[in-house]
Amino acid sequence: MKKNMHIISKVLPGSIAEEMELEAGDRLVSINGQEVEDVFDYHYLMNDENVTLLIEKTDGEEWELEIEKEYEEDLGVEFENALMDEYRSCRNKCIFCFIDQMPGGMRDTLYFKDDDSRLSFLQGNYVTLTNMSDHDIDRIIQYHLEPINISFHAMDPELRCRMLNNRFAGDALKKADRLFEAGIEMNGQIVLCKGVNDGDQLEYSISRLKEYLPYLHSVSVVPVGLTKYREGLAELEPFGKEDAKKVLQTVHKWQDEIYRECGTHFIHAGDEWYLLAEEELPGEERYDGYLQLENGVGMLRLLIDETLEELSKREGDGRTHKISIATGVLAADTLKYLAGKLNEKYPNVEIAIYPVINHFFGERITVSGLLTGQDLMAELKGCSLGDRLLLPCNILRSGEDVFLDDMRVPELERTLQTPVNIVKSSGRAFVEAILLEDGDRKHAHADEVNKYE
Repeated sequence: MKKNMHIISKVLPGSIAEEMELEAGDRLVSINGQEVEDVFDYHYLMNDENVTLLIEKTDGEEWELEIEKEYEEDLGVEFENALMDEYRSCRNKCIFCFIDQMPGGMRDTLYFKDDDSRLSFLQGNYVTLTNMSDHDIDRIIQYHLEPINISFHAMDPELRCRMLNNRFAGDALKKADRLFEAGIEMNGQIVLCKGVNDGDQLEYSISRLKEYLPYLHSVSVVPVGLTKYREGLAELEPFGKEDAKKVLQTVHKWQDEIYRECGTHFIHAGDEWYLLAEEELPGEERYDGYLQLENGVGMLRLLIDETLEELSKREGDGRTHKISIATGVLAADTLKYLAGKLNEKYPNVEIAIYPVINHFFGERITVSGLLTGQDLMAELKGCSLGDRLLLPCNILRSGEDVFLDDMRVPELERTLQTPVNIVKSSGRAFVEAILLEDGDRKHAHADEVNKYE
């Protein structure tokens, strides 16, 4: 993405911009006489109650507009480039990078490695800090932009350099020190690699990250994802059941200690660890308000609790139909459990759960969000799918009906001869979809993370 001089692409109805007669194609030149570097500047400068905009119209005419508005009220426009600047790609060569483990021939956007602090603030993306200059840190502190989500992975500087294959990765941790000193809220993650940053190194990382409390609100520990496309990459082994148990022992020990001292559990294990270890998922109180859902922490617990709560409000009836649900191998048993609970009140609703093996990326990939159209088609073709096939919303690119392999939902529907519904991420939406109470929301997308992963 290249810098585009802040060209307006859309004016929202009923907005200040519409009232000022701004149009798509107009260019924002400055706010209060100050050039706008990127979206950070834009939001900061637009917070004022009185702003002066310099706009260049498509015919070259310049308009100076003095606007009086509410504090933090937005102009009501969208720009051709959402960041209002170039997107920053990742300079690291992480030993666990998922993008390096993808096959060729996929759409270009899937190979872009972002490491942009602005996307961390705007969209919740995680950054390694290696791509941030002192100027970037200064602006985050000046504008008090938070939370910033940070991929720590290891707090030993030398190990972090090796894991990220970047000789500056250790020094980059000093930027987290600056954010902490300035009181900037943060969240963190650790992608755990067997024999690399687990064991004693995980203990050390948690002990160091604890020092960032209270501004570092939470840290997730998730297992590395290993596809079958690792030729020429670092040799990494998958975690087994006993490995997962050891990771959970470490996490639970630190949770208990930090909770006694600080009233927060702070460090959280992804759902995969519990399923791999064959241990029960923690209760809601362990998740501190579900701060790490986007990293697969607590998604299944939240789905279970919301579904059971929704069912508790219902009397049940004798309606009769059949629904099929396709999901990753990881969540299949949880969905079977919930289907059983639903059948206690709706005994004539037949619910078939299909755990789909990921042949595209390899059988070690078990989450639903990385399933492809071709794997769904191969697993489900010829099956009696009933009235609808339900798929979790994280299986599609947000706002579109295309799978990772570029197959589209209508093609899957034609092949399977079954309507496909994309289910939003809540227990209520899950129940309504199974009971055919969700109207015609065939391709419903959700902005929040999906809980079937």
